[in-house]
Amino acid sequence: MARTWAVVLGVVAASALLPAAPAAAHNSLTGSDPRDGARLAAAPERIELRFLATPKEATTEVTVTGPDNVAATGGAPAFAGKRVTVPFRPGAAGLYIVTYRLASDDGHPVKGEIRFTLTTGTPAESPSASAPPTSAAPAPSTALPTSAAPSPTPAAAGADDDGGTGWLWAAGAVVVLAALGGGLLLRRRAARR
Repeated sequence: MARTWAVVLGVVAASALLPAAPAAAHNSLTGSDPRDGARLAAAPERIELRFLATPKEATTEVTVTGPDNVAATGGAPAFAGKRVTVPFRPGAAGLYIVTYRLASDDGHPVKGEIRFTLTTGTPAESPSASAPPTSAAPAPSTALPTSAAPSPTPAAAGADDDGGTGWLWAAGAVVVLAALGGGLLLRRRAARR
């Protein structure tokens, strides 16, 4: 009977590890710079996305749009391991949306977005040297410090994935295997009597 329990526990432990292999092939966003929901007083030079697995250049698309849906990408993405960086071309102050789309090793498309707010826009054209200085100075309250305050709009960083249901399948498989193992033990006990 002890040997039967060892076999059942071995099968249950092995089955818990099986669903992890396909899940490892599924890529997802692990972080970004600027982070999702950030409020920035100074525009970053680039935007960085970090992924769970190395994204492929051929299947990865990154776009950046600013207020009034104006493109804010300053060039092609650069790839370095699990990181993708895109040059940023800031425009007016407001909400910027970085969207990404890539294919995982398992072929499943993954897409999502991060949002950040730029609190200061591009500077006005600098006055010529011969122009008289103006008496109006910008108010000190126009430059907001960076803070961890959330974006005023919801940061819907949705991803077209299974939402983490792989663990539910693994847990279900463990329960089913445990029930089968228990049933097998009860059947053997009944046969011995």
